[in-house]
Amino acid sequence: MERVAFRAMGTDVELLLDAFPSAESDRALARARAELERLEAALSRFRPDSELSALNRFGALRAGRDLVRVTQLALAARARTGGRFDPTVHDALVAAGYDRSFELLANGASTAARAPAACGGRVCVDARTGEIELGEGVRLDLGGIGKGYAVDRACELLAAAGPCLVNAGGDLAVRGGPWPVGVETPQGTLTLELTRGAIATSGTDRRRWTTRGGGEQHHLIDPRTGWPAESDLVQVTVVAGCAVEAEVLAKALFLAGEERALTEADELGAACLLVTADGRVLTAGGLQ
Repeated sequence: MERVAFRAMGTDVELLLDAFPSAESDRALARARAELERLEAALSRFRPDSELSALNRFGALRAGRDLVRVTQLALAARARTGGRFDPTVHDALVAAGYDRSFELLANGASTAARAPAACGGRVCVDARTGEIELGEGVRLDLGGIGKGYAVDRACELLAAAGPCLVNAGGDLAVRGGPWPVGVETPQGTLTLELTRGAIATSGTDRRRWTTRGGGEQHHLIDPRTGWPAESDLVQVTVVAGCAVEAEVLAKALFLAGEERALTEADELGAACLLVTADGRVLTAGGLQ
């Protein structure tokens, strides 16, 4: 088993390749790592030299293929989730105090939380020219879906050398297998077995910070209010065909709340695990 671990996208990343060490396996691991780092450089809102930062700064940009594709995926997700997944939460995150990378927030209080910012703004993408245009006052955050896209791309590259797993802070994709994957819950670790596909988790127990006003905030914005979400769920883990889809469904089901999430997951056949605010662990969408 070959393994490479490093920091990227504000989290710990692990690449696992079920192959004997060789020049080919080393090249595959290097390609997968380089792809993750390349996509972070293009899609991070925290890097002033990224394509996404340029788009947010100028309001329009002739973008590269990856920024165009991730923006299209995010807008399609906004449409099919009724706005529960929304890439235009950038200003709402900043207003809540998430104004720098989480590593920096963890080392000191953020700015004081401000009034919530509106979400749901206009975003136009011309796939033919690569032009992306934002409505007035609109800025994008592609953190979750961008990470899912990067994990999927790295996994595709790594799979050319054998069965593999790419894990970015608990959001992961596999090809080949089976791979046992542990999910932490209040009732202990539950192990899911994946042969292909992806897992992503959304929850308020991760990425929390304290503002200078003394309040505590988290990163899951409810686009309907512009505030960090209030839910009777604290964690949603979804198994899907790819990490992008798992990211979208985890956020949308979290915002739906327990009752609606159970119904939607069953209707969609989206295998998921829900942890409620009172500590119950529920399964839906065919997950046993």
